[in-house]
Amino acid sequence: MALRHVSTSPFADQKPGTSGLRKKVPVFRQPNYVENFVQAILDCIPERDGATLVIGGDGRFFNREVVQIAIKMAAANGLGRVLVGRDGLLSTPAASCVIRKHGAIGGIVLSASHNPGGPDGDFGIKFNGANGGPAPESVTSAIFEQTKTITAYRISDAPDLDLGVTGTSEIDGMSVEIIDPVADYAELMHSLFDFEALTKLFASGFRMRFDALSAITGPYAKAILEDTLGAEAGTVVNGEPKPDFGGHHPDPNPVHAHELFDLMHGPDAPDFGAASDGDGDRNMIVAPGLFVTPSDSLAILAAHAHRAPGYATGLAGVARSMPTSRAADRVAAKLGIEAFETPTGWKFFGNLLDAGRITLCGEESAGTGSNHVREKDGLWAVLLWLNILAATGKPAQDLVRAHWAEFGRDYYTRHDYEEIDSDAAKRLMDGLRAKIASLPGQTIGGLTVKTADDFRYVDPVDGSVTEAQGVRITFAEDARIVYRLSGTGTAGATLRVYIERYESDPTRLEQPVAEMLAPVVAVARELADIAAITGRAEPSVVT
Repeated sequence: MALRHVSTSPFADQKPGTSGLRKKVPVFRQPNYVENFVQAILDCIPERDGATLVIGGDGRFFNREVVQIAIKMAAANGLGRVLVGRDGLLSTPAASCVIRKHGAIGGIVLSASHNPGGPDGDFGIKFNGANGGPAPESVTSAIFEQTKTITAYRISDAPDLDLGVTGTSEIDGMSVEIIDPVADYAELMHSLFDFEALTKLFASGFRMRFDALSAITGPYAKAILEDTLGAEAGTVVNGEPKPDFGGHHPDPNPVHAHELFDLMHGPDAPDFGAASDGDGDRNMIVAPGLFVTPSDSLAILAAHAHRAPGYATGLAGVARSMPTSRAADRVAAKLGIEAFETPTGWKFFGNLLDAGRITLCGEESAGTGSNHVREKDGLWAVLLWLNILAATGKPAQDLVRAHWAEFGRDYYTRHDYEEIDSDAAKRLMDGLRAKIASLPGQTIGGLTVKTADDFRYVDPVDGSVTEAQGVRITFAEDARIVYRLSGTGTAGATLRVYIERYESDPTRLEQPVAEMLAPVVAVARELADIAAITGRAEPSVVT
């Protein structure tokens, strides 16, 4: 086939965020927009000639078209082999798994994670490196610089491939392997967990509900939970990936996964409930009558991980993103292992994982993972929970309450103010930063400020410094507020306010969350003057 050099001009808006380049679908559908960004990625891959590249995505609208473009551009840019998930599908953790198992130089992962899909929804492209994790900032910065000066891209004239059939073909001397998107991932899960014990758990009559939200995890969950472990048919619902996620908002939280949440709080709740997101890297855990916050889930998994074969020798350390509650820190202290607080963004865990400093890590936004891949992994977290339930013989709700009894409870909530004016969001954060030095010692709404800062992270592995990662305010009453702007949205700005308060009194471990946090919520709003600056009296979403 002929290789074409196509003249093009730069787009000014192709700066990758914490999870690659995310925009609305119509933006990506502009002529040359996808090609420019993919070429910039390929230009920034050293020693790509003859190398293996992984390509796949979460199946959202425009996924198939971009997979075809990426395959043809890989061929025109000297790659020796591409591995592509059948139908263009690969969950984000599965893409990481495939990169690592097959020695790929990296992967082009197509996803906007938990953001809505469809013709007017969101789309995303990111590059994962040879370790299977999101590209570090040095690489994403280089990609952005390349997008600003690009004058041409290279692409093969080959016809579109049939992505629906596994097998090997060739384009311009490059091998194209259409692979089963589930197989490598399922094999990895089998090596980590006691599948025999999990099979017995389901055979005993254990019931669960897994809501895939019409997103990518459906085929993975059905293959492992139902087909392999013997969970009853129908355990996995909304299991077919759809370009618009079937109208679902594919973010696994009590608001967007409300059907599961309501079921688990109803009279005929199954023994365990879980959900995953658009690209399969997040999870929601719900016990009968009890929502498990992602922060608590990370802490509980850290405390019990040794019960799964893949973690039987213990944990090297644990890490959490800065806005995640401090629950995991208390577990690490008891285990005598290192605990790290990182900026939001999975790439910050990558250095710690690669250096062997941590085994488990997680974010309050429902992302949990370990050293088995270099992405967060929703189904992995569910399987670890199930392994712990099988090993302990305890119901999930009892396990959570036992954890609170031993470690205390971090009451926690997140208030999201979505699609607010970007200038207003900047004014709000600038105003908070201007107050930092004067806050310690002040009493506001009955709470006394103990410390205040703008989180600055010094990577303990490579010494790199990441500034201005969110304003943290801690109080003498063992409460904390964090303010930060999210990097995952595609319209306006999203202000996230994280609010927590620790309680160790055994008589106060099951109070209503809203009641326990009400004084801290009031201080959070007053301190940042949220309503006056943003025009929003209430958050868009509370989780």
